[in-house]
Amino acid sequence: MSGYWEIPEGTDCARRAWITGRLGAALGVIGSAYHIILFQPESAFKAVQTATTSTVTMATLGAVFGLTTCLSAQVREDPEDALNYFIGGCASGIVLGARTHSYATGSSACVALGLLAAFTKIGKREGWRVTGPPRL
Repeated sequence: MSGYWEIPEGTDCARRAWITGRLGAALGVIGSAYHIILFQPESAFKAVQTATTSTVTMATLGAVFGLTTCLSAQVREDPEDALNYFIGGCASGIVLGARTHSYATGSSACVALGLLAAFTKIGKREGWRVTGPPRL
């Protein structure tokens, strides 16, 4: 996420989508590597197909998130609102549901990813820490 938080909210949407898409692709490569190791495919072609599908899906979800949060900040004219991140996470969840052809997956991923993104934004804004010594 190098550079993501330095870009002012609601500006340079293409760069935000590029950064989040790259992060999604990296997570897709890591996840597909674990998947291939744990559930070994019967051929090398199947392994490449699994890796490609997972990587492209995750890159797409990342890019959709980055673009949607940026456009939401522009349209709503409230760039620092956590609702923009909820909308971006929800849009990514809907894309995931469309990818899996499942309303249940799409709706639950919409809520889960939206809440995760909104809490991430709130935590970043208020200085929450997950690791390290407590701040007194």
